[in-house]
Amino acid sequence: MLILEKAGKHNTEAVIQLVKEEAPKRGLRHVVVASTFGDTGLLAARELCPLGLKVVVVTHNVGFREPGTLEMTPETRREIESLGAVVYTGTMVFRNLGTAIRELLHYSQQDLVANTLRIFGQGLKVCVEIVLMACDAGLIPPEDVVAVAGTARGADTAALIRAMPSNRFFHLKVREIWAKPRDW
Repeated sequence: MLILEKAGKHNTEAVIQLVKEEAPKRGLRHVVVASTFGDTGLLAARELCPLGLKVVVVTHNVGFREPGTLEMTPETRREIESLGAVVYTGTMVFRNLGTAIRELLHYSQQDLVANTLRIFGQGLKVCVEIVLMACDAGLIPPEDVVAVAGTARGADTAALIRAMPSNRFFHLKVREIWAKPRDW
């Protein structure tokens, strides 16, 4: 396990390097990467696709910050896809109808799950969420995959997760945490 002192994007290269070393050694085939603007997804595609790993880059949903907008530019998306990765933009499991309900009632069940996962770090919460999203979309099978995410920008967390679709959430398993910041 890679213990990182401080959360943040300065850890991105080390986390991707760890995945580059460990995933092939363990016979893993799929890597799911969170990427809002595309920088982390682009690095992952450059480093991992040539190894034969199937890389799925998961973005925020359209309208996350502002209705009708997506943070990743079409040019960045095309560049990531030209390297052999798949870019997926879809409904975020922990930020959908429950978020609208929370605005009215100040509570939702998805908030309880998301906040419980955040006890282990924002990056681990996102790792779980993107694996659920990619499995829901049929982009990864229900098997062990590597997930990479971070705290705000970049990557500072990596985990080995038994993927499941969101309707089978409690069958998903976080098998190992490969990298995590101490300060979360």
